[in-house]
Amino acid sequence: MRHLDASLLAGRHENLSPQFNVENVRADFPILRREIRGNPLVYLDNAASSQKPRQVIEALVNYYQTCNANVHRGVHTLSQEATDLYEGAREKVRAFINAERVEEVVFVRSTTEAVNMVAQSYVKALLEPGDEVALTGLEHHSNIVPWQLICEDRSARLAVAPINDKGEVDLQELAEILKRQPRILAIAHASNALGTLNPVKEIVKMAREQGVGVLIDGAQGAPHVAIDVQDIGCDFYCFSGHKTFGPTGIGILYGRLDVLEKLSPYQGGGEMILSVTFEGSTYNHLPFRLEAGTPNIAGAVGLGAAVDYLSRLGFAAFGAYEEDLLEYATEQVASLQGLRIIGTAGSKVGVVSFTMENVHPHDIGTILDQRGIAVRTGHHCAQPVMARFQVPATARASLAFYNTREEIDALCAGLREVRRVFR
Repeated sequence: MRHLDASLLAGRHENLSPQFNVENVRADFPILRREIRGNPLVYLDNAASSQKPRQVIEALVNYYQTCNANVHRGVHTLSQEATDLYEGAREKVRAFINAERVEEVVFVRSTTEAVNMVAQSYVKALLEPGDEVALTGLEHHSNIVPWQLICEDRSARLAVAPINDKGEVDLQELAEILKRQPRILAIAHASNALGTLNPVKEIVKMAREQGVGVLIDGAQGAPHVAIDVQDIGCDFYCFSGHKTFGPTGIGILYGRLDVLEKLSPYQGGGEMILSVTFEGSTYNHLPFRLEAGTPNIAGAVGLGAAVDYLSRLGFAAFGAYEEDLLEYATEQVASLQGLRIIGTAGSKVGVVSFTMENVHPHDIGTILDQRGIAVRTGHHCAQPVMARFQVPATARASLAFYNTREEIDALCAGLREVRRVFR
């Protein structure tokens, strides 16, 4: 089986949306011009981390080259310029998710830190022995383990709504759990392992009717669908920069102001205080009292550039393109002999997770890598999902708006080669 020539990937990308030009978009991502072992890079690991456009890279370089300084309280020019960029990024994120107030946007390291902050600084104090925290069978480990920790500490327990054979949450079972009024419902906007897109607005409405607050893990939602936290009605929404075409080490916790004000400081140190004596301290106002220490200034600046980039592209335009690409990828992968797609929900983001008969996913990934094709293999930090489908692991091709049908064809050619090797 011949390897796909670089010129083919460079020049034959069918554009499925008249409002979206994939060639122009690909030109914004320098890494997509790289070759791996003489093959054009086919990057299909976007659910783990997305690539960065030059606009984000340039924003990072510009910060470090022109105004690298610590933010807030500095009277010199560099500090003031850095503060303007940092707080300007917060306003960009506010607009990106349509939060009502900029104080509702807290910079964190990641989605994981955001979940831990809410668990430790808010929900833990609410828990009494026998109380419940509600989750679903779709969750990433980062939206399971933080809740286990506080439940163990408070003699509370997790209540988990199961998923069906398609990988969709059983909403009737979830409704029964909500009737017991758990202290919070923590749910993924979209599954990293299966791609299932949850009807979060409907689920939040269900929870509200029972007086239950909701945290949404938006790590896989924010890169693919427009977020309007006021319309969704959730108490908390969090996502990571590195999955949203921004830098690593930066993320967002949105909290509705009346709820966010109830969070105790997650960490102590500089920035989160107004005054300190050895007898006691007075804490800063939101969001700063939840942002102890020198923040990831460059990361915030880069994230601001990333949300600018997504907003300019337009979710409607690239969302339609991604939807068509997912449909094509699903059809092509499903047509291959001996492959089983895991996760066939009616509403999905760009994830095709699959197994191949008599071939371990790690072997699939290794052979594909020889052809320059990057996929993720393993349990994807979602071992309960793997257990539900009785598989130890899957191979996962996850899509972004810079991927193409030709890259899907390259993936399928690689999978046929895997089948030939293991025949």
